[in-house]
Amino acid sequence: MATKKTTTTKKTVKKAPARKTAKVPTTSQVTAPKTARKKAAPRAKVAAKKAKPAGKAAKLTPEERYRMIEQAAYFIAERHGFQGDSEAFWVEAEKEVDARL
Repeated sequence: MATKKTTTTKKTVKKAPARKTAKVPTTSQVTAPKTARKKAAPRAKVAAKKAKPAGKAAKLTPEERYRMIEQAAYFIAERHGFQGDSEAFWVEAEKEVDARL
């Protein structure tokens, strides 16, 4: 009997070139050098600075005042079962907020 020879050929597979990834800086590289950093204030001093004197009204931004009026108007409308004039609720809420401030 005759034996059949099998030949194997090697295939060379080209690998795709490796992707270059962007280097993301670490937090230590992002922060300012030590000489430019400010020391953190102790928490007790920060809390003391934020406390407002009892006799003086705090300055509100227009956005904060608007949100306060908005919430007050909602609760006034809720007391009335959401029935009635929304503008009247808004005016009443403005008076209420201004009285508190």
